[in-house]
Amino acid sequence: MTYFFLFLTTSIWGSLYVVTKIALEEIPPVTLLFFRYIIASLTLFTTIKVSGKNLKISPSDIPRILFIGVIGCFVGVGLQIWGTKFCGSSLASLVNSLNPVFISLFASLYLSEKITLRKMISIAMGLTGVYLIVFNQKNFEIKVGVIFSLLSILSWSASSVATKKLTEKKDSMVVTAWGIWVATLFCFPASLIELNITRGYTLFSPSSLGCVLYLGTIGTALPNILWNRSLSRIDASICSLFYPVQPLVSIFLGILIFKESVSTQFLLGTLIIISGLFIGLTKKKMQLVKSPL
Repeated sequence: MTYFFLFLTTSIWGSLYVVTKIALEEIPPVTLLFFRYIIASLTLFTTIKVSGKNLKISPSDIPRILFIGVIGCFVGVGLQIWGTKFCGSSLASLVNSLNPVFISLFASLYLSEKITLRKMISIAMGLTGVYLIVFNQKNFEIKVGVIFSLLSILSWSASSVATKKLTEKKDSMVVTAWGIWVATLFCFPASLIELNITRGYTLFSPSSLGCVLYLGTIGTALPNILWNRSLSRIDASICSLFYPVQPLVSIFLGILIFKESVSTQFLLGTLIIISGLFIGLTKKKMQLVKSPL
């Protein structure tokens, strides 16, 4: 079931790049993130209250909650949106599939998780696939988008390791809620500044409102709950190996909705990345099946 949750989570995250690209035509990046988190915050608060979960956190957990909220949810996801704005949905999602590289490294340093040979092969194939796609890009805005996406990976990976540590003793939904609530507080003043210095955005229309509702509920609250629940059950480095599912969904939706064209090199790089995913997961699956015997 955990693998299914991870597949569903990364599939939803893949759709976010396309929905975000649509929303960015009418809402600036930080403001879009603020609207998204407002909806997600209300959704999480209602869900937690209905389920009767305890929202209390101890003073010793506050630094880690702040780290998750600021570095992961605010900085990491914010940079992801900027990356999508500059380099498009397909490329941004593909670059973000490099998360396993950084999550595995951080998990090795701070959680004592082992980097096995299969994980190393998976990581190498992921890097190779992204390199094939990004190497020949000459557009300056695309390069800026790639840089933002890479910085997003670094922030989110560090946050995922902190989340893994915290969910060992706290409910994953509560950790998710606190992280997003902290990020929402930081988004509010940043959004006000952004709206004050930018012009030409519509903000509210049936299209943008629909995007915000999707991003906040299905796109943020649900996958973050599933992601943190998965982190609480299996290694962070194993969870991260599902990231390549994102670009598959994003590329498919980009072709379907925006009529985006993909080159042979793009398809080759994607194939290498996805193949690395299966190599990284095969042995783990066999262990899970054999363990009861």
